[in-house]
Amino acid sequence: MSLINLINVDFSVGGPLLLENVSLSIEAGERIALIGRNGAGKSTLLRLLSGDLQADDGEVRREEGVRVARLEQEVPAGAEGDVWDVVADGLGELGRWLAEYHHLSHADEIDMDALADVQGRIEAADGWSLDQRVTETLEKLELDGDAVFSRLSGGMKRRVLLARSLVSSPDVLLLDEPTNHLDIEAIDWLEGFLKNWPGALVFITHDRRFLRALATRIVEIDRGQVTSWPGDWANYLRRREERLNAEAQENARFDKLLAQEEAWIRQGIKARRTRDEGRVRRLKQMRSERAERRDLQGNVRMDLAKGEASGKKVIDAKGLGFAYGDRVLVQGLDTTVFRGDRIGLIGPNGSGKTTLIKLLLGEIAPSRGEVRLGSNLQVAYFDQYRATLREDWNALENVSEGREFVEVGGKQKHVIGYLQDFLFTPERARAPITRLSGGERNRLLLAKLFAQPSNLLVMDEPTNDLDVETLELLEELLGDYPGTLLLVSHDRDFLDNVVTSTIVMEGEGRVGEYVGGYTDWLRQRPRAPSSTTAPVQKSGDAAPAADPPAPARRKLSYKDARELEQLPARIETLETRLSALSDEMNDPAFFQGDPAKVAAHASRLEDVQGELDVAYARWSELEGQGD
Repeated sequence: MSLINLINVDFSVGGPLLLENVSLSIEAGERIALIGRNGAGKSTLLRLLSGDLQADDGEVRREEGVRVARLEQEVPAGAEGDVWDVVADGLGELGRWLAEYHHLSHADEIDMDALADVQGRIEAADGWSLDQRVTETLEKLELDGDAVFSRLSGGMKRRVLLARSLVSSPDVLLLDEPTNHLDIEAIDWLEGFLKNWPGALVFITHDRRFLRALATRIVEIDRGQVTSWPGDWANYLRRREERLNAEAQENARFDKLLAQEEAWIRQGIKARRTRDEGRVRRLKQMRSERAERRDLQGNVRMDLAKGEASGKKVIDAKGLGFAYGDRVLVQGLDTTVFRGDRIGLIGPNGSGKTTLIKLLLGEIAPSRGEVRLGSNLQVAYFDQYRATLREDWNALENVSEGREFVEVGGKQKHVIGYLQDFLFTPERARAPITRLSGGERNRLLLAKLFAQPSNLLVMDEPTNDLDVETLELLEELLGDYPGTLLLVSHDRDFLDNVVTSTIVMEGEGRVGEYVGGYTDWLRQRPRAPSSTTAPVQKSGDAAPAADPPAPARRKLSYKDARELEQLPARIETLETRLSALSDEMNDPAFFQGDPAKVAAHASRLEDVQGELDVAYARWSELEGQGD
C-alpha cells in the first residue's frame, strides 16, 4: 500500500530545477536508501515527503492518517531541557503538556493548582496513553529521561532525537545522515534497531555498509531526475553503469550529428534554400536540446602535495601512559610506526582516540613513558571540527593563504583551477564559507590539506558528509599515498579499504594493535569472557545472543559517588572555558596577531574539548552504574 505519492513534482531554489517532474511512491514496510551527489536535493526531497516544504508544481499525496517523522541531519538549536522533554516534544502540543506534568509532579514543592490544570488538559485530550508511550520509547532506546540533553555526547543526542521521531509511532520514518557523529558500536546498534522497525523507512547515508545492510530499494537523484532501482546496492551499481554507458553513447551520437549540421549551416546560401528550411528548423531544435542538457557532474580530481621522505621509523612509543585524573586512557603502550604504515584508530566516542594521536605526535606530554619522533617529519592534519578553516575567509583565501599558485603532484596550479578540481566554481570559491554545506566544507578542508607538502597525514573523521563518489576517490588517493597515515574513522568500509593495521581503544587504558582493517579486527579481537577463560564454541552450537542482558546496577562507591557529584560543575566550567576560547577565535582580528599565539590558542581549545569529552564519557559511565 502506498503511504506517500509524489506526482510530477518540481522544486527549485534558483537556476535549473533541483527536482524536476518527480514521481515516487513510498510503500509500507520498505526501506529506501536515497542517494545522490552533494547538493543533488536529497535533504530537500525528505522535507517534501515530510511536508516541511511545499512543491513548486505537482502534487504530494499522503494517505489519510499517515504519520511521518523526520530526523534532521544536524542537532536542532532549539532542543533543550532534559531527555524526557525532548522526546515528548515529538508529540506536539500534547507532548509539551506531558513534559510540563512530568516536571510539576517531580518538583520538590508541587504546585497543586498548576498540576491540576495541566492534568485536566491531558485528560480532555485522552493523552495518558501517550505518556506511557514516551516511557516505553525511552526504555526501548535505553535512554535516561532525567539526563540533561545539552550535556549528552553527539551520539547520544542523535539517539534522543531518534526517540523523538519514533514516539509518535510514525508510519514513515525519514532519516538524514543518521550515522553522523556515531561511533561504530552506536552504528551497529542503530542498524539492528532499524532492521526490526516495522514502518517504512527512507534514509540518506554516506556509510556504504549501513546502506547495504538496510536498503531494500535504491532511489537516486541525478541532475534533477529521480530514478528508482529495486534490489540491493550491487544491483544498483551494475544497472547504473549500464545506463550511464547508454547515455554517453546517445550523447556522443547526438553531438556528432549536431556538429555535422553546424558545418552544413556555415556553407551559407546553400543552407537557406526553401527546400532546406526544415533542416534549419531541426538544427535550431537540436541547439535548444543541447543547451538544456544537464551533463553529469564531474568527479573530484584529487592529488597530494607530497613532501620529502621521512625517516624509516616515524614514531616510537615506549611504556606510554596518559590519564585525566582517575580516568586512564592509555596504559603501557609500546608501538612503532614505520614509514608507509596506514593505521586506523578505532574506539567509542570519548575513548581517547584524538588524545592518543596528540600523544603520538608529541603535542601533549604523556603521564609516563616516552615518544620519539622520526626525522624530517612534515605533518598535515585533517580536523573533524574544521577548526583550521577561517570563517572570515572565503574558500579561495583558505586554500591560497596569499599565494596565487599551489604545487600539487609536482606541478604548479592556479588556485582557482585547483579548487575546480574539488568541484568549486570560481563563484563558489569566492563565496563566504559560511554559505558552504557540510559536504562542501569537507571538500574544502581536503583541498587545503592536500596543498600542503606532507609525509605524515593525520585524518580525524574525514568521511562525514562526503558523497560515495568522493569517498571512493579519497580511498584510492590514500591507498597510493607514499607517506604514513593515521586515520580516525567510524566508516567500516573506508577502514577496510584504506588501512593496513588498526589501533583499538579497548577501555581501562588497554590499547590493542591488529593487522588489517575493521573486518580483520572483528575476526581477531578477543571475546569478552564472563570469566578468565571463555568456553570454546563448537561448530554445532547456537551463536551467542547479539545483545546480552544488561548487568545489574550496583551502588556506587563513596569515591565514585563523590566524583559523580562534582562532574556537573566541572563540565560547566569546561563548557564556559571552551565557549570563551571559541569566542576569541571567532573575532576576525584574532588571526591578525602573532601566529605562535594563534597556534597555542587553538591547541588550548583542542585540549579543553578533549577534557570535556572525557568528562562527559565519565559522567555517562557513572550515571549508568548508579542505582
